[in-house]
Amino acid sequence: MANMAKTKYIVRQPIKDLQGGVLGYEIRYAGEDAGFNGENGQDFAAAETIYNFLTQASDTTLKGALNFMTFTTNLLMKQTPKLFAPEELVIVVGESVIIHPLAMRFVERYRQEGYSVAVKDFQFAPRFISNLRQFDYVMVDLRHAEDAGVRRLAEMVHNMGKKCVATGVDTEELYQKAFILGADAMCGRYAAEQMFTAVHSANYLQSNFFRLLVAITKDEPEVEEIEQIISMDASLTYSLLRIVNSAYFALRNRATSVHQAVTILGLGQLRQWIYLMGCRDEKGELDENQEEMLKLSFTRANFASELMRYAKNMPVGRSDAYLMGMFSTLQFLIAAPLEDILSEVAISIDVKDALINHEGRCGLLYDLILAYERADWATINRIGEELGLPMDRLPEIYFQCLDDVNNIWRQLTDMGGEEAAE
Repeated sequence: MANMAKTKYIVRQPIKDLQGGVLGYEIRYAGEDAGFNGENGQDFAAAETIYNFLTQASDTTLKGALNFMTFTTNLLMKQTPKLFAPEELVIVVGESVIIHPLAMRFVERYRQEGYSVAVKDFQFAPRFISNLRQFDYVMVDLRHAEDAGVRRLAEMVHNMGKKCVATGVDTEELYQKAFILGADAMCGRYAAEQMFTAVHSANYLQSNFFRLLVAITKDEPEVEEIEQIISMDASLTYSLLRIVNSAYFALRNRATSVHQAVTILGLGQLRQWIYLMGCRDEKGELDENQEEMLKLSFTRANFASELMRYAKNMPVGRSDAYLMGMFSTLQFLIAAPLEDILSEVAISIDVKDALINHEGRCGLLYDLILAYERADWATINRIGEELGLPMDRLPEIYFQCLDDVNNIWRQLTDMGGEEAAE
């Protein structure tokens, strides 16, 4: 089995406030909890890997958001936090930093320079209590903390003007507990899923949007059918023409027909536009949670498609893998069981089995993507090896997909902005 100490996986997980908005993202990586060891310096190897990666990734994917990132003493000493602007970074430290004789001096210096600081896995111990005023956020893992201790901690940090972040919120029970115990924000698998609410009711399965979604996902989409469905819906036609005539496409002559618009947009961008339209509410608006859901869809789709370049003995191609990622969030778009939704869509039976039952080699690929999202390093290694993936390249592939999604989103919002401005 691959050595997780050598393979440094990195993943971005949302941190949501109690209103459902995204406060920021926790950047997690395998080996982040490695303690400083002055004798053999095992921490330095892990830190070097993360440092080298961040110098390449931070200028693109991690910019423009509030990133909660764990720093070892070595990373602090390497000035790694300065890869980020103070408004984009929360420096997260653990016990290995708190007990180090020099580390907290670095933390204090970063705070003076405008960076926020969080402590994770807080303990009611003198070394934690004595440094509490240096922290802006206190992160507590609800899976391993006593309720009374969490409530006491929340009251303490609130009295000091700090915020309490509940981590490890992977179940409904822990999700409800985070509210009861006074947390200001939370992260974890269940918490992330709760940011999504179905936009449309089950009868949306009969709508022009869903008919269009079915048509665009066929093995060989029929352009005439797609044009006919759009032409029958005034709002779809209006939105499509607005987008293709926006400044983004910079057309010399305005498109005046659905046929022209579909030709200009192309099937790839058309699929993205259809999904975007489906996520909007009755007022044509897209709230923050729906944006996050859509970005997650695109991320899964791109990640699945890219991993198909390396996965062995797969029964489907890259396009089917892309659809698997896109459709993995359909139940949050349409308030109906995923099985019912997929029964109407012309996609591979292998993809359906993967999404519904987590079966087959496509199911393995899907499970790996979900495991990556929740930073389940052991599962990533097990499935990755079974699929024959290049384990040392997964972080690079993942963050390239995040960067690609950011570009896709920028294109969609640019088009939407021009649409709204006209």
